[in-house]
Amino acid sequence: MSGLTWLGHSTVVIDLDGTRLVTDPVLRRRVFHLRRAAAVEPGALGSLDGILVSHSHFDHLDVPSLSRLPRTLPVVCPTGIGALVRRRGFEQVLEVGPGDTVEVGGRAVRATHAEHRTNRRPFAGRSAALGYVVQGSMNVYFAGDTELFDGMAELGPVDVALLPVSGWGPRVPAGHLEPSSAAEALLLLRPKVAVPVHWGTFRAPFGPRLDDRAAREFASTAARLAPDVEVHVLQIGETLALEEAG
Repeated sequence: MSGLTWLGHSTVVIDLDGTRLVTDPVLRRRVFHLRRAAAVEPGALGSLDGILVSHSHFDHLDVPSLSRLPRTLPVVCPTGIGALVRRRGFEQVLEVGPGDTVEVGGRAVRATHAEHRTNRRPFAGRSAALGYVVQGSMNVYFAGDTELFDGMAELGPVDVALLPVSGWGPRVPAGHLEPSSAAEALLLLRPKVAVPVHWGTFRAPFGPRLDDRAAREFASTAARLAPDVEVHVLQIGETLALEEAG
């Protein structure tokens, strides 16, 4: 059985053909000034085969959250931040760039370009932001943080797209998709199924209240622009069985 479990923000457990991977695991209730309603217990991730890290920003690469996971797990991350992960005791750190393919838990994972500036000084230097395509009986694309970019149409074919549609502040800055541009991305990626992520999880002090407005706007815009794509808006902790979708 294959499925997706959204655990908030960009943390998704991808269970594909018996291989279980987690993207950008941020499990704590508080990351610096950002807060969420409840922490994620590591047990909610199940028995993992690997970890995919899209980029070095603190709401995607949260080192204390990584430290709650087994150090024997392979970690795939952009070139330039591997040392940061190794310092936490992870033995298998696979640094990749756009176009690289590695094997994790028996599945091929291809790193893709993401249009997003990254910086994590003084803890790590500049490195690329990535997305990933997990390949198996279907191809699952996790976009990380990105905006529309030349070449997005060449990432396919993908069957499932996990797309960011919002952020945690009062506005969505450059380098991010928002509901309308995420819906435009569907025209390029042509997936059968899309799941919005990166919404309704973290809130900054005095920031807007958390709600599902961005996800719903994405779904409604997608229905107009790409009616053949099946959009599933998940609640935190909800699982989508892929055999029943698409």
